Amino acid sequence: MKQVLIVIMVAGALTACNSGASEAAANEAAKAKTIDSLSVVLAKQKAIDSMKVVAAEREKRSTHTVETVTMENTAAQPAQAAEKKGLSHTAKGAIVGAGTGAVTGAIINHNDRAKGAVIGTIIGAGVGAGTGLIVDKSKAKKKKKAAQQ
Repeated sequence: MKQVLIVIMVAGALTACNSGASEAAANEAAKAKTIDSLSVVLAKQKAIDSMKVVAAEREKRSTHTVETVTMENTAAQPAQAAEKKGLSHTAKGAIVGAGTGAVTGAIINHNDRAKGAVIGTIIGAGVGAGTGLIVDKSKAKKKKKAAQQ
């Protein structure tokens, strides 16, 4: 019995010694990974900083060029108001209506959510497009009135 107890104690002592060494190695590996990740972060930060410097230089150059071109064009041609081009209210209404209809249709139809989403998309797109068309027409009337005055 004493021999078994001694063997267990020796095995425990050897295991404790080995785990300390492996923990130290694990700590060193973790430190190395941290240092490596910090190196990567610092490299990324340097790249971002250099890109900011390049962007600032380009902005200075482009601002100067735009000012020169603007002054030349102002003397040669009368200024025209630039209109923003984008999606019409009809298109925006159709997109929003389709999304809302799809979600609502899927929620309402518990048995077949895909079928409900498809039906909701179609109905929602139609309603949204109709609403957007009304808004587009009213804005066109306002522009026409403003142009006449």
